[in-house]
Amino acid sequence: MIEALQQFDAELFLKINKGFGNDFFDFIMPLFRNRFFWSPLYIFIIVFCIKQYKKQGYYLILGILVTFTIGDLIASRLIKPSVQRIRPCNEIALANTIIKRVACGTGYSFPSAHATNHFAIALFLIGIFYRKWKPILPLALTWAALIAFAQIYVGVHYPIDTLVGAILGTCIGLIISTIYKKLQPEF
Repeated sequence: MIEALQQFDAELFLKINKGFGNDFFDFIMPLFRNRFFWSPLYIFIIVFCIKQYKKQGYYLILGILVTFTIGDLIASRLIKPSVQRIRPCNEIALANTIIKRVACGTGYSFPSAHATNHFAIALFLIGIFYRKWKPILPLALTWAALIAFAQIYVGVHYPIDTLVGAILGTCIGLIISTIYKKLQPEF
């Protein structure tokens, strides 16, 4: 069962990594996974929270940071060292097949911390703002999904790594936003 799942995961990875290959994706996908590319969005969120919500805005930013930290700690410090799954870009069996579009890195693959962290932040923001601003749902989910997909496309994560990261991040974001709203009932 596990072998069949890993085989399916590797085949799906190659369909995305090689089969979706094109000049536009080769340009944009490495950017999507780069934290500096999203800096304007992060700055906008910070400025928006402070300007729109004053003192409460600082608590919102703290909530985002707590959400990110919990997601990153669980994915990178707890699960990855326990599972120790090799990244596809470091997998010897895929060495002659994979297209490496970014530096691979030395860390483990499962789960994707990028997917965990961005889905956690997205779901935290959805949990906080959805009642007041419905477009946050498709925007935040699309943002997180693009980052997760980019991880596969550039060759650093298998699809199951990003799927589990997305599920983990979703759970974390929903839990932290629920706690936040109980502590800050005006949201």
